[in-house]
Amino acid sequence: MDDHTLIPAPRTIHPAPARSAPSALTPATTLHTTPDTEPLAALLRATVGAATGLGLSAGDAGADRVVLRVDPGIARRHGPEGYRLSTDRSLEDVAVLIEGGTPAGVFRGMQTLRQLLGSDAFRRAPLHPPRDARWELPGVTVEDAPRFGWRGLMLDVARHFMPKDGVLRYLDLIAAHKLNVFHFHLTDDQGWRIEIKRYPRLTEVGAWRGRTKWGHRASPLWDEKPHGGYYTQDDIREIVAYAAERHIRVVPEIDLPGHSQAAIAAYPELGNTDVVDTAALSVWDTWGVNPNVLAPTDTTLRFYEGVLEEVLDLFPEDVSPFIHIGGDECPKEQWQKSDVAQDRIRELGLAGENELQSWIIRHFDTWLAARGRRLIGWDEILEGGLAPGAAVSSWRGFGAGVAAAEAGHDVVMCPEQYVYLDHRQAAGEDEPVPIGFVRTLEDVYRFEPVPPQLGPEAAAHILGTQANVWTEVMENQSRVDYQTFPRLAAFAEVAWSALPAPADRDFAGFERRMTAHYRRLDALGVDYRPPAGPLPWQQRPGVLGRPIEGAPPNR
Repeated sequence: MDDHTLIPAPRTIHPAPARSAPSALTPATTLHTTPDTEPLAALLRATVGAATGLGLSAGDAGADRVVLRVDPGIARRHGPEGYRLSTDRSLEDVAVLIEGGTPAGVFRGMQTLRQLLGSDAFRRAPLHPPRDARWELPGVTVEDAPRFGWRGLMLDVARHFMPKDGVLRYLDLIAAHKLNVFHFHLTDDQGWRIEIKRYPRLTEVGAWRGRTKWGHRASPLWDEKPHGGYYTQDDIREIVAYAAERHIRVVPEIDLPGHSQAAIAAYPELGNTDVVDTAALSVWDTWGVNPNVLAPTDTTLRFYEGVLEEVLDLFPEDVSPFIHIGGDECPKEQWQKSDVAQDRIRELGLAGENELQSWIIRHFDTWLAARGRRLIGWDEILEGGLAPGAAVSSWRGFGAGVAAAEAGHDVVMCPEQYVYLDHRQAAGEDEPVPIGFVRTLEDVYRFEPVPPQLGPEAAAHILGTQANVWTEVMENQSRVDYQTFPRLAAFAEVAWSALPAPADRDFAGFERRMTAHYRRLDALGVDYRPPAGPLPWQQRPGVLGRPIEGAPPNR
């Protein structure tokens, strides 16, 4: 069946025999679940039920049922997120049958059901009275499973804070695209966004900056309005629970030893006090690589152990097996000038500042492993030697990921050249605050996460892939939407579907399916970039970006 509009594309989709009676959801449709799938009933009623106005009340008999159940055989054949969806009444006398290898697989099948129902199934309320509604379904059988177990989106809420409701909305959006990892970038030089009760100044001071650079850091423009915000611990618990209901893992990021000026502004003793007057530092108000990094002291180690103790309590192991500690863009100049840092290097017998950073990363790798978690960091954690159990987010191209995989480390591929969604989507001057490389929808669609030079053993260490959304020039939800969509739809297909080699991918076919998908995004209220270019209110005329093709942009 070549005329489907599903995104991401399924492994197989077969039409029902012509003799099969058509399926539909009607006011008589009931919902049958098992103990494994009962928690999914509320989600189906909150999405499909809300959009259609149908009650989908519980029911065990009748041909109008929607049946959700787990089939261990699917897990054996296709893995835990595999599923089989059928609206073919000749196979089983129900309106819709969704079977998954686990409840997560059933949930992925539910997203396919929404797409089969049409774009109005993505609305929050019915457009017409539901009394006599009949929601027709094509007669099909879909068998599907993801290519990668890690299909992620990283959202930076440190540079520009996104209120809790916006985060919950993004969890719904990534779930609708069958992504399953939410990388939550919570701390940076420009803001600390998570409440830590034993260190209240992290949010009292570190969550707020006095003004904000408007555009690229070379821009002469400033937004003089104070900016900030943070998530209370109960907010975090709500976000984590919301993600878990949608079978999304959450990877919290607490950045160290670089990207830490917000923490140092709150607690000056964390910085290199013998080199810099850290008491005079405030939360950073511009962009780029910051020279103010954490001091390699026992005080710093104990402080961040205290932070991480509360983080581990807020992000339980079943939802958050990985903890991201950043590790990127840590200038070494202050350590080179610091007697304290140089004494630590000599005390530990290290070769220099790169090994000093590695010592910090290894400390937290050991600390996290003792508590049943795994450390993951940006690929700079390879410098000076990588901790044995650590995983790598390969962002500076593919080289670091290749080296890590060949050395036996797990890797998430997120090279900026393809999947940094803050980069501009076209070369036109009307792109809002143009940053970095031009990466079009087609460029993202032709991204291949597994480098061809990897042998089978090393390729098995590629956990999957992730798109990253850095928000320096995204001041609100609308700007995040514009940069993220529609490219996230292309990325989702790369991460989920078994696509051919990049040059052989049917981008024209994907664009045809996107015609239907734009209507879904409209129904979801996503302020995406239209195919013809930005609308007038999506532009930012006169705000300086960094449109340098071929030069890697500093975050």
